Amino acid sequence: MWLGLVILGVAALAFVQDRLHLSELERESAALHRAASQRAGQHDAHLTALSAIAVAGEGQRSDLFLGVAATISRFYPRIDEVHLVPVDPSRNSVSTVPLGPEGSELIRAAALGSTGAPVLLPHPTRDGFYLLVKRSPNNDTATNALALGIDAGQLLAGDGEFWSGENAGLRLVLPDGHILIGTGETGRAQYSRPLGSASQPLLLETTARFGILDLLPPLRVIGVTVAISLLYLIALTGLRQRRRTRAAEREAELRTMEAQLSHATRVNAMGEMASGMAHELTQPLTAILAQSQAGLRLLARGETDALGPVFQDTVAQGKRASAILERLRNWSRPQRASIKRFDLRDVLKNVQALLAPEVLRRDVELGFDIQPQAVMVQADQVEMEQVIYNVVRNSFDALDGVQGGQVDVAVILSAENVVLEMTDNGPGVDVNIRPQLFTPFLTTREDGTGLGLALSQRLVERAGGEISYVPTPSGATFRVVLPLAETQREATQ
Repeated sequence: MWLGLVILGVAALAFVQDRLHLSELERESAALHRAASQRAGQHDAHLTALSAIAVAGEGQRSDLFLGVAATISRFYPRIDEVHLVPVDPSRNSVSTVPLGPEGSELIRAAALGSTGAPVLLPHPTRDGFYLLVKRSPNNDTATNALALGIDAGQLLAGDGEFWSGENAGLRLVLPDGHILIGTGETGRAQYSRPLGSASQPLLLETTARFGILDLLPPLRVIGVTVAISLLYLIALTGLRQRRRTRAAEREAELRTMEAQLSHATRVNAMGEMASGMAHELTQPLTAILAQSQAGLRLLARGETDALGPVFQDTVAQGKRASAILERLRNWSRPQRASIKRFDLRDVLKNVQALLAPEVLRRDVELGFDIQPQAVMVQADQVEMEQVIYNVVRNSFDALDGVQGGQVDVAVILSAENVVLEMTDNGPGVDVNIRPQLFTPFLTTREDGTGLGLALSQRLVERAGGEISYVPTPSGATFRVVLPLAETQREATQ
């Protein structure tokens, strides 16, 4: 995940760098376009001034014309050629540099074909130069053709370092498609715009090629990697802390449930014990009470006056013992908990979590076949957890010394009830004690109280269900039948 995040971060960095370089290209290209457009606009003014001088001199003051042309070339080095070509081929041309017959004819033809607007021509002998031709005077009776030879490279000369780098490229194209200047990349232009001059709508195109170091500067890559790593570590630490917190909360919840089960077991066991003690002591107490009453009757007949206080004390102590036992039984009897609807699957999951340490310690298998849909019953959830917990724990005890011990808990739905079967592959229950299996204080373990199954039976019957032992060829199976909640029965039907 960390590597994936780093790759995404580096890719994002490359994308941002690409956008930044393109933005820089856009800015530099726009600045170059403005400067070139301003320079091109100056050419029109020069043509107008030279045309006025040529018309005023009427071909007689070539020195004046050449002086002005030299001044223009000196202040504007990109204009290093100025030509005044007569329309009449028999007359001589006036030029700042020698112009051959081919050049003169090209300029003359352009002027004669002009409709008044200046004409752009590629220079016939010099690469990177173009001719700007205008007739003089600018009407149908023009006698001369006026031309400026312009260096396209100087027209696009930039002041910044951007265009001197190897990555940048630019092109200046005549309207007819002739490329005056072409440097750098020759692919699709990233910036393309004609100059802002009506007489010289030269197309300016710029491109830029970005290398791997341009898109992924080492220092920035290291910075992104470090930042992502720190964020990843912080997030990972937070996630682990959150997991530990959840685990601690779950453990506390399980301990709380286990404490509730233990408390319920102790209280209900005490209730059963009190009931058993009361049952065992009721008959001797009743006998003591009867004998004491008989002694009182004898005393009433006048026999042995000294026995009266003794019998009165015997009766009082017998009643007191009976009352104490009754109070103990009432205090320790499990109180009816709040009944509510709950999903039996939640009970099974809680029991599974509570017994997980016991499963590992005893090296047994505990399987749960839980229904995919909700199993809603109406009872006390803690009491049902206690029932399942008690039965499965009894199965664990029965599997002591058994290799490959296994306990399976299955849930079976019917129209009215839910059947919960808990089966183990242990030695099973002795046939001699099966009839008294749910009798209080009946146990086969030396440290057992004999109250687990009796308590489970009371809790299941309190919920309107029943618990029973199902004879099987091997092992032991206990079946708990609970009525479904009203809404669950309607949904099942």
